[in-house]
Amino acid sequence: MSETTARKLLVVEDDPGLQRQLKWSYEDYDVVTAGDRPAALAALEQFAPAVVTLDLGLPPDPDGTSEGFATLDAILSARPETKVIVASGHGARASALRAIGGGAFDFYAKPVDIDELGIIVRRAYHVHDLEAENRRLRATGTGDTLGGIITGAPEMLKVARMIERVATADVSVVLLGASGTGKELLALGLHDASLRRGKPFVAINCAAIPENLLEAELFGYEKGAYTGAAKTTEGKIELAEGGTLFLDEIGDVPLPLQVKLLRFLQERVIERIGGRKAIPVDVRIVCATHQDLEKMIAEGRFREDLYYRLAEIIVRIPSLAARAGDATLLAYHFLAKFSREHGRSFKGFTPAALAALGDWHWPGNVRELENKMKRAVIMAEHTLLDAADLDLGDHQPLSLALKTVREDADRRAIRLALARTEGNVSTAAKLLGVSRPTLYDLLKQYGIEG
Repeated sequence: MSETTARKLLVVEDDPGLQRQLKWSYEDYDVVTAGDRPAALAALEQFAPAVVTLDLGLPPDPDGTSEGFATLDAILSARPETKVIVASGHGARASALRAIGGGAFDFYAKPVDIDELGIIVRRAYHVHDLEAENRRLRATGTGDTLGGIITGAPEMLKVARMIERVATADVSVVLLGASGTGKELLALGLHDASLRRGKPFVAINCAAIPENLLEAELFGYEKGAYTGAAKTTEGKIELAEGGTLFLDEIGDVPLPLQVKLLRFLQERVIERIGGRKAIPVDVRIVCATHQDLEKMIAEGRFREDLYYRLAEIIVRIPSLAARAGDATLLAYHFLAKFSREHGRSFKGFTPAALAALGDWHWPGNVRELENKMKRAVIMAEHTLLDAADLDLGDHQPLSLALKTVREDADRRAIRLALARTEGNVSTAAKLLGVSRPTLYDLLKQYGIEG
């Protein structure tokens, strides 16, 4: 049975012959037909279809578009989340621009090609599902995933479940992932799910503090310990007493300070700079880095004994490019967030924008997406964000030629496999079900760097 079985698809078309053809062609869907605006709105109310195909030439104006556009407005007014695909042979370009501007999901010029229209319909259902998941997460406030992480990707859900499992075990955790993947949000989620959640969560970015000040930030100092030390000051470790200390970019801690940090982890006591008193501290350590700590150990830049003290549990966070569908899901989240903050109102994204979101490689991960969306909300001139508004470079609109569609699917699958395997071609080839030489040929054919 197809995954789309039992999905309602409303076909608004006044030609009985074309009605029958479309109903026969979409046997994987539960197709409901309507020949005019009243029948379409009645079916919309009764069946609440996620997707509607709408012919603009409806009675009493079958040779024009006025009734079709009135039906489009009525559908979106009644159910704004419905994806309406508009088809017409009347002044196709002008009608397409007006339909998209009026909130239609996509436009298709007649005569209808069943295969190509089918691709648009499947894409419309996919986007509708993503939006529905996003609305569910917003409605529940924090969502079902750890720390309110917004995701529908199995890779990220696996990470969230893993952190939930280790949260109640009082062990040190290292989060490994590229910049912008949400390491601090996951660390906070771990703290909130732990038995220490009523105590402080203290975060420090080890890369953002000059080396000569980092020790004082972590361990504190006594009055008069050095010039400018006008009063005794507790360090971040003490401030986290009973709770969680999050050391972001742990790979940037200099070697001399690594020794002092190791002593604290072994003995669970600290001495402030300039002090002689041993101060016991009960904290849980969670670290994060985008660096390869094992490589740093081999190069003598990170202590192996400290690594094993910190890395009792290692969690690897996938990049946004490796989280299928999350870029679109997060884009809707940030669109709603920044629209509220800046007092603006948007209907969503054009098909070209959605294609650009799915195709972009997101080198800056979620942080990059957040920045792009904030800029788009501030700068966009229309109620539907287009690919140009997202500032993702030159992006060609989705082609519906089947050969091109297949090639695009190949490219996306290869990029996703490489992202998931961190560029390991042999492992990526196994994931894709092809031989390594075949994958090398595809990389060369599509101009993808392996």
